[in-house]
Amino acid sequence: MRCTIALLLAISSLQAAEPVSLFIEGYAGQRSISQGEEIPIHVSTTAAKYEIEVARLGATREVVWKKSDVPGVAYPVPEDASANGCRWPESIRVPSGAAWKSGYYEVILRAADAGGKWTHRGKRTAESSAWFIVREAKPGTTSKILLQLCTNTYNAYNNWGGFSVYAYSSLSNNQGHRVSFERPGPSQFSRWELPFVQWAEKNGHVLEFAANDDLEFRPEILANYKLVLSVGHDEYWSTPMRDNLEAWIGKGGNVAFFSGNTCCWQIRAEDSGRAFTCCKQNYHLDPVYQSHDFKTVSTLWSHHLLKRPENEMTGVGFLWGGYRKSHGQFMTEPAEYEVHRPEHWIFAGTNLKHGDKFGGKDTIVGYECDGCELEWKKGQPFPTCKDGTPKTFEVLATCPVRWHPDDAEWYEKWETGRTGAACLGLYTRGGTVFTAATTDWAHGLQGGDASVMRITQNVLERLSK
Repeated sequence: MRCTIALLLAISSLQAAEPVSLFIEGYAGQRSISQGEEIPIHVSTTAAKYEIEVARLGATREVVWKKSDVPGVAYPVPEDASANGCRWPESIRVPSGAAWKSGYYEVILRAADAGGKWTHRGKRTAESSAWFIVREAKPGTTSKILLQLCTNTYNAYNNWGGFSVYAYSSLSNNQGHRVSFERPGPSQFSRWELPFVQWAEKNGHVLEFAANDDLEFRPEILANYKLVLSVGHDEYWSTPMRDNLEAWIGKGGNVAFFSGNTCCWQIRAEDSGRAFTCCKQNYHLDPVYQSHDFKTVSTLWSHHLLKRPENEMTGVGFLWGGYRKSHGQFMTEPAEYEVHRPEHWIFAGTNLKHGDKFGGKDTIVGYECDGCELEWKKGQPFPTCKDGTPKTFEVLATCPVRWHPDDAEWYEKWETGRTGAACLGLYTRGGTVFTAATTDWAHGLQGGDASVMRITQNVLERLSK
């Protein structure tokens, strides 16, 4: 009996000595920094030491900084981390060099150990990532084109800690209304903007970079550019972002929205931009709604309470757009554009003719697309301009798209069963604004579609001068 007890005690002692699971996670303390500034990184890990690697993602992946044997500490996760951040102490500062190119930077965190002291021996590894953006220290010196990355969308979809602003990806299908940037979680850069950046840089187009909220907190940088780009899934915009960009357009600035579902939801930045609120369909829960100050209520920009549809800025909007090759809509039909006005400078060099279609091989129309209310005259589409679309907007190509009922029917002014159209086009009001009206335009660049590449080339060359 004594031997048995001693053995059990020994086993218990061994088990107690076994290591906890190995993990490492972290986040950058800012969305963007200027060249030469330091970026704080906040890391929590069970490893005694870890390695950090920083690389710029562009035409190639370029490692710019590395450090090993960084002391590791594990920190608790607050219950409200999704809304208010992790509040972990700063672990290390990465010093960006003056020679670092403006761009998107990936932070790789790596940890390893040898397992348990007595049992469960064997090398264990853990890895995660974070991100930040480097802005040009002297904006406009290397390029007159600014790509503002969809960092608000990255945060909206991040459910680390339990909640995003989407019910389907949140705990108990309970949609969050406030989301913090100060928590781990991947971005969506590789899915949306990276294919565009790779094509642009490989074809000699130099870009300078910023975060979404740099349009809100650093609007003075706009004065240094001729063209601002939105690429991919640029879904979440604040009032100051829109105000600043629209004022710049009015003064002659050009914008190209190679994106879809653009500026769909209004957000409000809080805590100096460290978090934002977006109540979406539950706008009646927004404190701003309760005060009857509807201008900044965090719901659809096209909502009748706001009276400021995104069409007024982009030319198109999601209420007259919808899905293609997604959410059960047009799942078997080609995701391609039909050309209506081939004589326009947008199509120069493409050899496209009226009625021709392009982009189907790479499914460029989808998964979320924007449109406007149309009327057809002699087989040609024209905007009615009743939905906020500017009177100078020209519809150059279209493709049918449709909302899913689960997304649409909460809105009391929705026309049930409506089929809309993705509307590629542009308008001029001071500056010129082009829209590809689709999240997946860069698929055509990645796939080498000749028409998509030439149209993109035409836009960049004409609007950046």
